[in-house]
Amino acid sequence: MVDFQPEKDLVRSYYAALDTATASESSDVMARFCAPDLIWRGMHPFDTLSGPEAVADRFWSPLKSALARMQRRMDVFMAGRNSLREDAAVWVSSMGHLMGLFDDAWLGIPPTRKIAMLRYAAFHRIEHGKIVETAMFFDIPALMMQAGLQPFPVQTGAQLVQPGPLPHDALMFAPQPPEDGAKTLATINAMISDLGQWQSGLPLEEELARTWHDDMIWWGPAGIGATYTIERYAKQHSGPFRAGLTDRSGTGHICRFAEGHYGGFFGWPNFTARPTGGFMGMPATGQPGEFRVVDIYRRKGDKLAENWVFIDLLHFWKTQGLDVLGRTVGI
Repeated sequence: MVDFQPEKDLVRSYYAALDTATASESSDVMARFCAPDLIWRGMHPFDTLSGPEAVADRFWSPLKSALARMQRRMDVFMAGRNSLREDAAVWVSSMGHLMGLFDDAWLGIPPTRKIAMLRYAAFHRIEHGKIVETAMFFDIPALMMQAGLQPFPVQTGAQLVQPGPLPHDALMFAPQPPEDGAKTLATINAMISDLGQWQSGLPLEEELARTWHDDMIWWGPAGIGATYTIERYAKQHSGPFRAGLTDRSGTGHICRFAEGHYGGFFGWPNFTARPTGGFMGMPATGQPGEFRVVDIYRRKGDKLAENWVFIDLLHFWKTQGLDVLGRTVGI
């Protein structure tokens, strides 16, 4: 077994302290567990922050003030060495929802005084017993929709609060067989090789069937939505996505790893592409835009079965001259 227990224990302790801290205590918790020069990457309008105090003041304290009695509902927890770097730093990743009572406005989003669930995925790089780098993606448009707002035109995928993995086996607090993680990573890499080309010479559904089960589930971000089965995924997301964008750059990730039957990656950005019309119901801009993405995967057998996707769509459309957050909440 490959043992990432010290890193896992650190992040679990960090979560336990942070999740029980008040808004005003967030800075102290961040300072205890994170390096002074922490690099923190968050979705628009947060982008890149430096140092624990800035992250606490800009993100955690306002969020905790807005989502009263917030709790973390985690669906995935895993660790591994970054397969993309020779130093093979250890990263710990988690995914789930931050749930609370939406009692005060956040980012101009009006409170509902009801349960609200902020979907998130986080990657933490650990060195010398501290968190030195974090990428935390959170689906702000999904929260906007829970508040009755409509940030994007209605799309073809389903917009809903998303569940965790079907087998409910992704909270990997204990070590996992390394051969399982190696097989998952190889499957993810094969899928990336196909996806990154967009021109495999095969019809789209045949291309997808090389690395995906026919009953795949693609849990996409709010504004695009979730799809089920290769046939519907091709019609409701992958086909329109490829048709509405051109000049896709190569794929670039900061971190990619797998443990057990699960794996994932993030990039900053993952790739760039130019909208030529139709993507998310929007007109063409002709301007290249950045896609910052997190993907979490579940492997079943020799193929991928589920995929949870976070795309910083607010940032992408901001690069196209459209402030979706600002125009929707009136700030």
